[in-house]
Amino acid sequence: MSNIKLTQYSHGAGCGCKISPGVLESILKTSIPLKKDSKLIVGNDSRDDAAVYDIGGGKGIISTTDFFMPIDDDPHTFGKIAAANAISDIYAMGGKPLMALAVLGWPINILSAKIAQLVLEGGRTICKEAGIVLSGGHSIDSPEPIFGLAVTGIIDLNKLKRNNTAKAGNILYLTKPLGVGILTTALKKGVLKDEHKSMAAGLMIRLNTIGLQFADIGGVTAMTDVTGFGFLGHLTEMCSGSNVSANIDFSKVPVLEGLEQYIEKKCFPGGTFNNWKSYGQDINLKDQSYKYILCDPQTSGGLLIAVDKEVKDEVEKILKANKMPAVSFGKLIEREEKLITVRKTFPKF
Repeated sequence: MSNIKLTQYSHGAGCGCKISPGVLESILKTSIPLKKDSKLIVGNDSRDDAAVYDIGGGKGIISTTDFFMPIDDDPHTFGKIAAANAISDIYAMGGKPLMALAVLGWPINILSAKIAQLVLEGGRTICKEAGIVLSGGHSIDSPEPIFGLAVTGIIDLNKLKRNNTAKAGNILYLTKPLGVGILTTALKKGVLKDEHKSMAAGLMIRLNTIGLQFADIGGVTAMTDVTGFGFLGHLTEMCSGSNVSANIDFSKVPVLEGLEQYIEKKCFPGGTFNNWKSYGQDINLKDQSYKYILCDPQTSGGLLIAVDKEVKDEVEKILKANKMPAVSFGKLIEREEKLITVRKTFPKF
């Protein structure tokens, strides 16, 4: 068991396996007329983190699924990361998770059932931390190991947070630093230093429960989690959906320490370049090297939040109490030709 390195059994890792935004858009196209459902508050049309259905009484059900291939060599840790990543979609909407179902694909002729059991145990551990039960699921025999969850949550509809409701004048925060995709690619290549292994895993297994606190703040106008499309991809969705643009101060964006050495070794997930190809035309980068971090696919990444300046102090107090980055790195402005402009420094936001 100690010799098993799960990341060697898949062609990609974590959310770096996600189909790029541009390709996904073509996949989702349909000529079938879809029936409108007035109770479907959030559906596929807004590219949000989860679907939301009005069940009456001011309540909504949140439904999501997320799964991927190993991003950590340890089976139990992989299970924890995949579970935290899936549950994050509920928190990103401001909701509370209720229950989860497992999604498991396993190369049973290559990797033993015992290893799969450890993955599931990791998933159960995170579900327990989130206060829910892993209550069932489905499994198949597949060429590569896959694990994730389908998660159901609940929300007071007046507290619902979406990714397309940001406003010009809002400032931006991110609750976890960027760079996980670079570190996990270094792991897959066998060059990740021991001191950085726990750094990446520790971030990815951390639940985004802080989303529940932000749900109570009306001045948090929009929220989404940063995953496989990278920081710029998810910010692009927020800006496009909200009809605004963003100015980003790269020097203030929270980034993991020690990435430079892995960037020099070209430890970039394939998803980085697929991401840039999908939305790069909408981005004005003052330095092209920024895309290695800003397009880096994140797995179980942090929450990207747009905040009214009036609640800036309240939001920063919550971030500091949770030992999260509490410095704004960007501002939303009226729509311009480019959705996002990234410079080394900007005037204070």
